[in-house]
Amino acid sequence: MDRKIPNEVLRKERNIKLIKFGAVILVFVVVIAIIISLLRESINLRNIQLSTVDTGTIEVSVSASGKVAPAFEEIINTPIESRIVEVYKKAGDSVDVGTPLLRLDLQSIETDYRKMLDELQMRQYRIEQQRIKNNSTISNTEMQLKVNDMQIDKMQVEVRNEKYLDSIGAGTTDKVREVELSYNVAKLEQEQSRKKFENDKQVADSELRVQELELEIFRKTMAETKRILEDAQIRSPRKAILTYINSQVGARVAQGTQVAILSDLSHFRIDGEIADSYGDRISTGNKVVVRIGSDELRGVVSSVTPLSKNGVIQFAVQLEDDSHSRLRSGLKTDVYVMNAVKDDVMRIANGPYYSGPGTYELFVLNGNSLERRKIQLGESNYERVEVISGLNSGDKVVVSDMSQYRNKSKLKVSY
Repeated sequence: MDRKIPNEVLRKERNIKLIKFGAVILVFVVVIAIIISLLRESINLRNIQLSTVDTGTIEVSVSASGKVAPAFEEIINTPIESRIVEVYKKAGDSVDVGTPLLRLDLQSIETDYRKMLDELQMRQYRIEQQRIKNNSTISNTEMQLKVNDMQIDKMQVEVRNEKYLDSIGAGTTDKVREVELSYNVAKLEQEQSRKKFENDKQVADSELRVQELELEIFRKTMAETKRILEDAQIRSPRKAILTYINSQVGARVAQGTQVAILSDLSHFRIDGEIADSYGDRISTGNKVVVRIGSDELRGVVSSVTPLSKNGVIQFAVQLEDDSHSRLRSGLKTDVYVMNAVKDDVMRIANGPYYSGPGTYELFVLNGNSLERRKIQLGESNYERVEVISGLNSGDKVVVSDMSQYRNKSKLKVSY
């Protein structure tokens, strides 16, 4: 007959088994933790980007933000205060030279122009009448002066005759004096009439020139009114795309109000903005690299605004390939403006680690591990960064994002 095992013994054996099982679980957890720790402190080279330190040239650049804009854009403003009567086109339409875009109420200005045409004709008639009157007056006065000259010549002959008669005793001294006085008075009156004629002629000529000048000024005023009237027709001045039009029929528009925008969407420029602290590093003619995704476009700074606005300076970039397939109006871009060249400097690839000249702690490949090292970096461009100290030519540096290992000073490398 089997002997029954006491409960106390069974309880002890069960506790021993539980302790052994718990110990196995604990060892397993510790091993897993060690493996995870080791894995966390190692990294596969295929998951990072390395850059080899070399020596060469860096075209130093400053980065800016940019936006694609049409190379040509023309804003059409209404030249008069009026009301929109009819709209012929909509935004997005292609238009040719002279294509009507919208019609304004021009009744008032058209009436004014017709009145000006009538006034022009009236002014021309007045000038012609004045010219005829002046010519007639001049002709009559000249004729009278000639008659007076003939009478004076006759009086001069009478003076000679009286003097002769007086010399032979057939005349008297009083008679000679009388005809001489008449002759001299006639000469003075003729001289006075001639001067008056010249003065009157100059005054008449001056008055006529004033009228002609006023007519010329009036013609210019008419020409300006005609130009305004033609501009108020609101037609396309060139072949382009209509990117905006005021389509509110019946709306009143003040003089100078924007009513349409025409753009050439086959050619583009870049409108850039840069912090005014970099204002001294950008000028017209600087070479530029524009990045749109993985594509790079080259160009030059074509203009720079002289004043800072809200802490930024605006500039425009003329592209070498201004019809690139990636260019779309309004598309945002990264812009790099070249402003200096440094030769024979150590350099590494640019990357997310770089935010400007200063001291950095980067991982450097050393055998089968990555070691964190303090490195002094200088100027940069969109591709390369200048190495001032901390690295040697040939060193391999991690240039990809390593922020998750910021607390690690050393990492093992797996291949």
